[in-house]
Amino acid sequence: MAGGIRRWLTRSRPAPTPVRPDGDRWPVSDLVDPDDLAAAFAADYGTAPAGVWRAPGRVNLMGEHTDYNDGLVLPMAVPWGVSLALAATDDGVIEIRSAQRPGESVRFSTADLDRDRRRDTGWSDYVAGVFWALRESGHLTGDTVGARIRLDSDLPVGAALSSSAALECATLLAVADAFGLAELAADRPAMARLARRAENEFVGAPTGILDQSASLRCRADHALFLDCRTEGARNVPLPLGEAGLRLLVIDTRVQHRHADTGSGYAARRAECDRAARLLGVAALRDVEDLSAALAELPDPVLRRRVRHVVTEIHRVNAAVGLMRAGALPELGALFTASHLSMRDHFEISCPELDVAVESAVASGARGARMTGGGFGGSAIALVAEDRLDAVRNGVTEAFAARGHATPALRVATPSAGAHRVR
Repeated sequence: MAGGIRRWLTRSRPAPTPVRPDGDRWPVSDLVDPDDLAAAFAADYGTAPAGVWRAPGRVNLMGEHTDYNDGLVLPMAVPWGVSLALAATDDGVIEIRSAQRPGESVRFSTADLDRDRRRDTGWSDYVAGVFWALRESGHLTGDTVGARIRLDSDLPVGAALSSSAALECATLLAVADAFGLAELAADRPAMARLARRAENEFVGAPTGILDQSASLRCRADHALFLDCRTEGARNVPLPLGEAGLRLLVIDTRVQHRHADTGSGYAARRAECDRAARLLGVAALRDVEDLSAALAELPDPVLRRRVRHVVTEIHRVNAAVGLMRAGALPELGALFTASHLSMRDHFEISCPELDVAVESAVASGARGARMTGGGFGGSAIALVAEDRLDAVRNGVTEAFAARGHATPALRVATPSAGAHRVR
C-alpha cells in the first residue's frame, strides 16, 4: 500500500511556498506558566491581573473545508495554546503586550473600533476584533471600556494549528469573566460565533466555525464531533494512549495565512459557494446524489471541489464510527484518503505537506493527512507507539533529502478547551 500511496503523492505538486522563519518571526515560548505570566503582567502595568486564561490550538482529525459548507468536522484541542492575563479598566483604552514581541505595546481606543479602520498590525487585530464583536453584539457598551493585556504563547503561528482562534478565544473568555458577562461565558456556542465574527468581519478571514468551536468546546481525551450547520456537538472519546497510538504533528514550517486578499482559502470558499448556487442547494452539505451533482456541473474545477467536500463529510461520519467501535488504528486509512482528496480534488496541499504524508506512511505510520486550511502548515500522522521514532526519523530524513526546511515534530494529546488557569 505504501508504494501506491507514494505514486499518488508524487504526482503533480504545486510550487513551494515561503518557509516560515519561526525564530525570527514569532518566537514560541516553552509551555507557559500562568504564575510567570501574571508576574510579567504586574511588571508591565504595575498591578496584578484579574486572572489568567488559556485557549488551545487544534488539529482537525477529519473534515477539512467542510465547516463553511455547513458540514461535519472532527477536531481535537492540542496541548499548546495562547495564555492571556487581563485586567479590566474604565479609561476606554485597550493596551496589549506580548512575550513574543518584547518592548512592543499596541494601544487603541474602544471608541475607535471599526472594521473599516482595522489596524493591519497582524496579531493584535484578533484581539481588537473580539472587542469590536462584543460591542457590535451589545455585550460591551460605552466608550469607557478598557483593558490591560499581556499575552504569551507556546503555539506556533502559521502552522495550521489555529493560533488565531486560540488568541480570539482566550481574549473572549478573559473579557467575559473580567467584565462579568456570566451568561455569555456559560454559552460556549455563542462565544464561538462571536469569535468567528471577529475573524470574518473585522480581520477579514473567511473561516468557518470549526477552529473557534474546537478551542472553546473540546474536552481532554476526546475529539469534538461538530455539525457546523446546527452547532450541535458531542465529545467522542479518543483514548489514543490506551490503543498504543500517538498523534504526531509535523509542522512543515511553510507559512500559511487565511486573511490575505486573494488567498487560496478564500478562493476555495468562493468556488464552493458558486457550486452550491449552480446546484440549487443552500450549501454543499445538502448534496445527496454526488454522481448527479457532478453531472450538472460543466466546470471540472467545481466538480473536483464538490467531490472533496461531499466525500470528506462521509469520512467524518466514518471516523466517528471507528472511534465508537474502538477501532482507532483503522483511522489511518481515512487520514490518507482524506489527504489524497485534499491534494487532488481540493488542491490545497504543497510539496512539503505531501512529503510529510508520504514519508510518514512509508516509515510505518497507520496513515497521515494535512490538517487545517492548507497551502502550508502541518500534517498529522497516526503512529503506533513503537514506530514513533522510526516515523520521526523517516520524515526528517525525507525533508532533508529534498532540501526542505527541517520540520518541527510534536506529539499531540487530546486536550481541554479554553479555561481559566489562575
